[in-house]
Amino acid sequence: MIMKTAFRAKPPRYPGSWDEFPAGDNIKRAVETVCNDYAQRIFGYHFVKVGNLSAQIQLLESPIHHQINHTPDFTSSERVKHEKRGSEPNDGAGNEPNTTRNEPRNENFVIGQAHKLPFSENSVDGLLLANELDFAQDPHEILREVDRVITQDGHVIISGFNPLSLAGVAKYLPVKRDNILHDARFFSSYRIKDWLHLLGFEVIEQRQIMFSTLFFQQRWGGAAKVQHYLSSYLPWCSAVYVILAKKRVVPMTAIRPKRAIKPQFSTMGASARTTSQKQKGHV
Repeated sequence: MIMKTAFRAKPPRYPGSWDEFPAGDNIKRAVETVCNDYAQRIFGYHFVKVGNLSAQIQLLESPIHHQINHTPDFTSSERVKHEKRGSEPNDGAGNEPNTTRNEPRNENFVIGQAHKLPFSENSVDGLLLANELDFAQDPHEILREVDRVITQDGHVIISGFNPLSLAGVAKYLPVKRDNILHDARFFSSYRIKDWLHLLGFEVIEQRQIMFSTLFFQQRWGGAAKVQHYLSSYLPWCSAVYVILAKKRVVPMTAIRPKRAIKPQFSTMGASARTTSQKQKGHV
């Protein structure tokens, strides 16, 4: 079965950080909370965060300490390093604290493109694609690379913008045309799950978060109540979804060789042989 093409001739603008969205900090914190919950279930040796937005998600609850930030350019990696240093508390004298139990012990940065991951096959235990597919020229290439590098029973976390939301409607309105959200692809969660299924992934869980247009900062005091109501009664219209999927590999079954078919025949009894010989003697 072939996936329906999602290639776009003109590549969309690619965000350098969550700060480029009007509600970027709120989106980041909401996605980060769910991703940390998912990451607690992923075990192994190597975890790769693909893209600028993914690199800024801190997975402090992940049991995998070797985390790799895969960003498209050197500037993005330096920005992430600066943000991580700025978010860490110090002891008042400017000294950084010792690594705690929840902090990643070994976090590296790799420069490269998401559709050409520089990792060997079956080598990565977990991957994070935080809204990476929404700004990809060809999301199928990225998912195929994820399928190539992920280990058997490995996990992938994917977040995306929901087209069946207020943000999905606002994307087509003539408001804030310079907003990078207008370039987002807004793939539905059903489409993402269909692609994952074709690549042999099983969707473990999906959560709906953020119930707003995302094009404006929320300053209304009753926005929290509205979001709670929508999350309870209309969860499908959330602005962002987060999917956790697991790679399933069907074990190969050895084909047994077919048994040789024995020729069917009946043996002749002694009386039959005697009768036959007598008939030949009379001839």
